[in-house]
Amino acid sequence: MISRIRGLVREVGEAQVLLEVSGIGYEVFLPPSILRAVSDRVEPSGELELVTFHYYQQHDKGRGIPILIGFLNEIEREFFERFISVSGVGPKAALKAMTLPIPAIAQAIDEGDLSLLRSLPGIGEQRAKEIVAKLQGKVGKYALMPSKERPSHVAEAGHDALEDEAIAILVQLEYKKAEAKQMIHAALERHPKIKTSEELLNAVYRQQRQTNEPGHAATKHAGNETRTERRSVRAAEPAPIGQ
Repeated sequence: MISRIRGLVREVGEAQVLLEVSGIGYEVFLPPSILRAVSDRVEPSGELELVTFHYYQQHDKGRGIPILIGFLNEIEREFFERFISVSGVGPKAALKAMTLPIPAIAQAIDEGDLSLLRSLPGIGEQRAKEIVAKLQGKVGKYALMPSKERPSHVAEAGHDALEDEAIAILVQLEYKKAEAKQMIHAALERHPKIKTSEELLNAVYRQQRQTNEPGHAATKHAGNETRTERRSVRAAEPAPIGQ
């Protein structure tokens, strides 16, 4: 099983890259959204490293052809594996469907946005419903992935290891460690009974989404404070002479 490959980029096609490794050329297919980001990851030496999903595509004659699908990190591959766990969505179909950035697809799944999911190539109404039914509430951490196209917590037994694992994943997603710690601490304060890193990251995602929504409570609270300050200032102003 090939899980990672590093080689010299010889060609970049419409759906794949050709990597030369020790004189052997490997064709690696990439989802369209990831292929668009490949040029930024090619090193000055011309080399590129990809995390890969390796499977055998079956043909009518009963023989399997080995296929490599490439990703820029383990988190992207993990999302792909979640995506193909839906009945009827195989590796070949998922490869073509992932035309949008993974965070956008993950957010659509979590919010039950069938319209966006139907817009993905090969994903119709019924398949979109099956994707939501299978994965909704389980893909929040992938929606936290940065996209270029987008206080102390209550300590409980097991939280230290849980926190470290979740922070490590956020760092892989290219968040700064200090920022990741703050997000995790806030989520644990609100949900101290969380038991897995997946639940914790889903909580972080929902926390971020709520914070960014118009009319969020924090925004309203800030507005109320401002109005209170204005009233206080007016009350403190001296009365005009003669009154």
